[in-house]
Amino acid sequence: MNSKYEISTKENREFLKASCEELLNFGHRFPSPNGGSYYLGDDGTPWKDRNRETWITCRMAHVYSLGLMLGHEGSGELADMALKGLKGELHDEKNGGWYAGVTPEGDIVPNKQCYAHAFVILAASSALTAGRPGAKELLEEALAVYDRHFWNEEEGLACDTWNTEFTVLDDYRGLNANMHTVEAFLAAGDVTGDKTYHIRAGRIIDHVIQWAEDNSWRIPEHFTREWVADLDCNRDRPDDPFKPYGATPGHGIEWARLITQWTLANCGEEKEKLEIHLQAAENLYTTAIKDGWNADGVPGIVYTTDWNGKPVVHDRMHWTLAEAINTSAVLYQVTGKEKYAKDYAAFMKYLDEVVMDHENGSWFHQLDEQNHLKGTVWPGKSDLYHALQSTLIPYHKADTSIAPAVKKKLEI
Repeated sequence: MNSKYEISTKENREFLKASCEELLNFGHRFPSPNGGSYYLGDDGTPWKDRNRETWITCRMAHVYSLGLMLGHEGSGELADMALKGLKGELHDEKNGGWYAGVTPEGDIVPNKQCYAHAFVILAASSALTAGRPGAKELLEEALAVYDRHFWNEEEGLACDTWNTEFTVLDDYRGLNANMHTVEAFLAAGDVTGDKTYHIRAGRIIDHVIQWAEDNSWRIPEHFTREWVADLDCNRDRPDDPFKPYGATPGHGIEWARLITQWTLANCGEEKEKLEIHLQAAENLYTTAIKDGWNADGVPGIVYTTDWNGKPVVHDRMHWTLAEAINTSAVLYQVTGKEKYAKDYAAFMKYLDEVVMDHENGSWFHQLDEQNHLKGTVWPGKSDLYHALQSTLIPYHKADTSIAPAVKKKLEI
């Protein structure tokens, strides 16, 4: 194996550092005049005929807050433009919170999404870490809105979608929004020092571990309002970008990393809980890789499987690879097991040879089962969040959210 792909080598560190810089260069054209993020096309040109989504704007605020702390030229101004969008055109002055997005014509995209609001918390936390003006106030408002409308203290979980006025709550409950809530709560807790948010993240994680263990370590994604798993949800739309049918190996991998981060940060004095949670993380990762990686004889991680681990949607989404890189690195860092280093090297090779666009920059966001470019679910290259984090997480401490880890230079 080329040392460029092997974890803990100088060559791999240099490869990731160069990749990080290339990604940050690629995204410079994201801001609209009012700050909302344009969806980026194949060469980084904004696709101005698509909605300017709150979740993408948040991701770009997060990315360029990281860029500023990494010394990438122009990052402060780019982060501030995204924050302008979150304080301006994407913010609902009348009802509070943030619209799902705005259309090219400037009309609002209806509904209030837990998913998007979790990303506002992440963006504000990272911007505050990077010292951006107004970030503290944005974070305070984001946490207050989330506490008021999305967090259910009795259940220890978050709901999913309100109407625009916050008067009608949809019956759907989902784990995608709760997963990014865990990420956001960990970041908010790290940045503010308020342990409330780590405690809440732990409560969500406890639910997820139990549901996964009861389901052969394949996480149910979709639930009724009573939190009863709906295992047939979207069987007729299996490649839905946010609510696909079946198990999503990429989410099993991502949950494994978040569980590891939470556990290392919160269970240092509780050896038994530490061991149980780390074992759960390993089980989730192992099952997801077994089900998803090379599952059909071609490199890549399939998007979804059925509840027996058989692939349903064979397409390869770039974010699943990014999370596999992150989690294999973190589990190797924590356990020292060589199988994770071997996986990491295989993922790095696949990234370099197949998924990175060496001509136009960034990563191809969707490939088919033969690794040919496809754009049915994720055309273009919408944002940099997953890809950029995978250039940083492998070499930063696993017990700290990535923005404060970069700020404090908690490298390994």
